[in-house]
Amino acid sequence: MQLHNLFPFPEERKTRRRVGRGSGSGLGCTAGKGHKGQNARSGGGVRPGFEGGQMPLQRRLPKHGFKNFLFKVTYQAINLDSLLAAFEGKTEITLDDIYARGLARMGKPVKVLSRGEVKSAVKVEAHKFSAAAAEKIRNAGGEVSELEAVPAAE
Repeated sequence: MQLHNLFPFPEERKTRRRVGRGSGSGLGCTAGKGHKGQNARSGGGVRPGFEGGQMPLQRRLPKHGFKNFLFKVTYQAINLDSLLAAFEGKTEITLDDIYARGLARMGKPVKVLSRGEVKSAVKVEAHKFSAAAAEKIRNAGGEVSELEAVPAAE
């Protein structure tokens, strides 16, 4: 197979509309835009949602609900199994280590979840821990260090 054998063949492709190229083309003169008016002008037309000056639907409907997106804290979730696999044999895992290894995006708050088993004592530092994850780490003789998460406005 070669590049010129690939489908669709040139004769099967739809040709683009060449507007304003003479009256014989069928799209000459006004270039298929009709006579005068806002939509016939260059740059003409109305923005999406514009209803000709009538109060638009998105403004007629009432506001609803509580919007807290500016202060919402979104955590990067890391499971215990992937965390311990990334730091095999380490006794202390800091937040900087987690960011450096690429397990979470830099500067984002981190939450440790409980999937996986903890076999050795390890000290873990993160913004949040699920109750089950903290219990697993403590039962193995480890230590849990929770940091305060700062809400990031994006």
